[in-house]
Formats: sequence, C-alpha cells, structure tokens
Amino acid sequence: MKGHEKLPQAALDETRPEVILGDQAPGLLLICDHASNRVPPELGDLGLDAEALNQHVAIDVGAAPLTRRLARDLGAPAVLSTTSRLVIDFNRAPGGENSIPEVSHQVAIPGNTGITPSEAVRRRDEYFQPYHDQIAEKLRWLGSVALPPSIISIHSFTPYLDEERPWHVGVLWDQDQRLAGPILDALYDVDGLVVGANQPYSGHSPLGYTCQTHGDARGRPNVIFEVRQDLIDTPTGVDAMADILAPVIANVTRHLQQQG
Repeated sequence: MKGHEKLPQAALDETRPEVILGDQAPGLLLICDHASNRVPPELGDLGLDAEALNQHVAIDVGAAPLTRRLARDLGAPAVLSTTSRLVIDFNRAPGGENSIPEVSHQVAIPGNTGITPSEAVRRRDEYFQPYHDQIAEKLRWLGSVALPPSIISIHSFTPYLDEERPWHVGVLWDQDQRLAGPILDALYDVDGLVVGANQPYSGHSPLGYTCQTHGDARGRPNVIFEVRQDLIDTPTGVDAMADILAPVIANVTRHLQQQG
C-alpha cells in the first residue's frame, strides 16, 4: 500500500484503544504502547502542566504517527493506546514497579501519589485491559488464517539521558530473535543509519511487558523498535523513517511466513 492512503479505522472512543483495521495478508500487528499523552478529565492532568504532558515523561514523541504511517504502507492492522503512560503504563505489569509512577524521569506526578488500591484497579480495568484485550483479539484474528502473526512494537527514545544516545533506531528483543536478527542485518546495510542491538534499552529487562505477554509467552515472533525522537518529531521525519523501516519489516515478515 503506497503513500498516505488511509486504512479503515474503528470509531475512536477515548476510553478505548485506537484500532486500524488493516488486512490479514501481511501477517503482522503493529502496536504502540505509549501513543498518547491524554489524561482523562477526572484525573485533572495528574497535577502536571502542558509542557510536561508533551514530553517523553508522558508520551513517546513521534511513535503514534510512525505507527499509523507504517500501518498504511504495510496494509497491516495496528493497536495504539489513547491514554498517557502516566495514568497507567501499558508496557508494565499492572501492580508492578512503575505501572502507575509517582515519579518519572525525575518529574513528580502529584495525581499518582498515594492512590488507593481500588483506584489502581479502576485504571487497570478501564484503560490497560481494553488495550491488551484488543491486541489479543487482533492476534487471534490474524492467527486464524496464517502462521503465528508477527508483533511489531513501536517506541521512541530521547536523544540524551545522562549521556548522548547516538543510535537512530534500536532493535530490541528478549527470547525470540526470529525478527530481530534479520531486521538488524537489513538495517546495518542502510547507509548512514546508526543502529543499536538492544539499545538504548535491553529487551531482556522486564520492561517489555506487551511483547513478552503477547509474543514470547505465546510463541509469536516479536520485535520492538526504539526510534530517536528528534528523527520523528515532524511529519517529514516520520515519512523518512517509515521509508526505511516499512520495506525491511515487509521483507522480513514475508520471509518468516514463507519459512513456515
């Protein structure tokens, strides 16, 4: 699928994930855990100002438009969060460390201080679970006509955290390297692209809840892309990165399906 042709998209309810319907043929699902900085009105912006809510503390800058563009180019379905990671982190185990952070990247989150167990459960049931239920539903749908579908998770990272982070894109994995290996090989051949293997984060750490739960635990190929934010914080940057990643994803996932 070329250019910016739109795929059908489910009606958007702000309390539910964004779903791009896509097609079964590509055999893959795109996901974006940190796509939104939206805080539900009843939480009063969690006591943060607009500046904080537009930074990495609240959202993976550029990840959502990149996910949508890749979905268009690949003809693939996608599931994107519609609530900020500060309300509840969609890529952390509920009830675990940093699931509902009181401090993130040295920024205090007043609205998360001392919340009750019942409020934590409410956030899990109202925001976290529908997102993961939708991912599970899409993967069942894809798996009904093909081999185990591939999961492609899109994230972004800041150019500086304690030190300069030189990578343009990182490829992360934990147990399953069926996608990561050939994707790394292909990206290493892209002239001028600085590629990190399990950088700037390691997929072996307990941070990749979504891929570990829907991918590794169920034998589905999965990979996480971490793209440097300053490369995808404009539409032009998103297009340039999608032009690099889309054909690589298409070729690797197609080859994996053919291998059986």
